[in-house]
Amino acid sequence: MRSDVKNVIYVDNNATTCVAPEVRDVIQPYLGEKYGNPSSMYTFGGKISKDIDHARQQVANLLGCSAQEIVFTSCGTESDNAAIRGTIESYPEKKHIITTRVEHPAVLNVAKYVELRGWEVTYLDLDSSGRLDPEQLFKSLRKDTALVSIMWANNEIGNIFPVLEMGKVVKENGSVFHVDAVQAAGKIPINVKGSPIDLLSISGHKIHAPKGIGVLYVKRGTKFRPLMIGGHQEHGRRGGTENVPYIAGIGEACRLAMENLDHEDTVVRKMRDHLEKRILEEVPSASLNGDPENRLPNTTNISFEFVEGEAILLMLDRKGICASSGSACTSGSLEPSHVLRAMGVPFTKAHGSTRFSMSRYNNMEEMDTIVEVIKPAIARLREMSPGVEQMAKA
Repeated sequence: MRSDVKNVIYVDNNATTCVAPEVRDVIQPYLGEKYGNPSSMYTFGGKISKDIDHARQQVANLLGCSAQEIVFTSCGTESDNAAIRGTIESYPEKKHIITTRVEHPAVLNVAKYVELRGWEVTYLDLDSSGRLDPEQLFKSLRKDTALVSIMWANNEIGNIFPVLEMGKVVKENGSVFHVDAVQAAGKIPINVKGSPIDLLSISGHKIHAPKGIGVLYVKRGTKFRPLMIGGHQEHGRRGGTENVPYIAGIGEACRLAMENLDHEDTVVRKMRDHLEKRILEEVPSASLNGDPENRLPNTTNISFEFVEGEAILLMLDRKGICASSGSACTSGSLEPSHVLRAMGVPFTKAHGSTRFSMSRYNNMEEMDTIVEVIKPAIARLREMSPGVEQMAKA
């Protein structure tokens, strides 16, 4: 997307998205005349409470659930934390959880946290294309497995995991099933009604709502202890005065996401495929990371062998192109992506990985511009890297 900043091409939408104009318009009144507290008894606040109910229904429509199963949080990280910690506190007699090696830090670091406090954690492996083998999950389940937490789609390579298939076995085992759908929401259809999913997380700033608002779906009947303890808000499941402007914003963003699901699967997918095809054909020693078939329609992760990802990003940035190397929450580290390491991608490829993630605000002309910039950039970086020719021949 050519953003409000002149001459910027933004293809880092898995990190964050622009706030949709329609969302900004919905938010604006709550920053002015509609400032009432929704918990108030008087009409001025009561009207605000009804607006929250409306937004809750909009989110529920996107996820295919009841509005009463929607809990508003501050972000996807809080939703993930609340799901995991709220579950294990509800089942203190069960000391085992299962997740994967490629989760977002909002899940992985919580798993490490509870591991230090007496829980045993099983981390599922991936194959070289980033695929999960459901059989590995089935063999890892135990009687004392309290929770299984698996992302629906990976933020770095875009792979879509078979969460519905795996969830059935999780429920047969008597365990709680949490799905981090932060990257999946708004890009692929989601319908939790009748599914084995007990808890599901999404984040506003990944679907063209502002940063600072998230959602946790809690299936009716699921045992859950709140992470945020305070007032009666969110039916006692998350204390704290509601962030009304952003709640209204994520509601509108979910409505727009539903309208644009077909656009994601057609127009955005074509842009992604066009960019990917040209790069792989026209840039030597470039290779795709991830499953070429079963992945998000907006995401491509490409390795440029013998080049540092940070250097690629700097070269792109000089031309006004915003992409990423690894996930945004781990940028600044010189270590290769934990996702690519889990897949066994060789260091010379993993270190030069670049993720391009598109949105409905991009266009095909921008894809061609990226290719024309990246071709000479990679050639120049390889000229500057000592010993590249020798490594290539080895």
